[in-house]
Amino acid sequence: MRALLMVFIGGGLGSIVRYSLGKWVNALHGHNFPYGTLVANIVACFVLGLIMGLADHRQLFSPKARLFWTVGFCGGFSTFSTFGYEALTLLQSGFTLNSLIYVIVSLLLSVLAVYAGLFLGEHL
Repeated sequence: MRALLMVFIGGGLGSIVRYSLGKWVNALHGHNFPYGTLVANIVACFVLGLIMGLADHRQLFSPKARLFWTVGFCGGFSTFSTFGYEALTLLQSGFTLNSLIYVIVSLLLSVLAVYAGLFLGEHL
């Protein structure tokens, strides 16, 4: 039961951070491109990599704290469903190149962000 509570609280906080960051980033741009979701997903991937690196190599997190941060916070912070919806919406709206760029950049930068977070977590 306590594990579910950790995931619940972490997920709620991650969702609030994602919403706030996405809204702020999107307000900076007036383009037909989902910058807010892109930035939120990349930051969430970096944080997940960092937490995993610190947890695995420095043992800085208890199992419950790791659950809070990885499944809860990062799960609520990142959003694959919104990514999929926005990519499809761009495509259906005739922004084929934007959709393709969004998908490629999202996948590449997200994987690189996880790697960067892991690397940093292992070498702190």
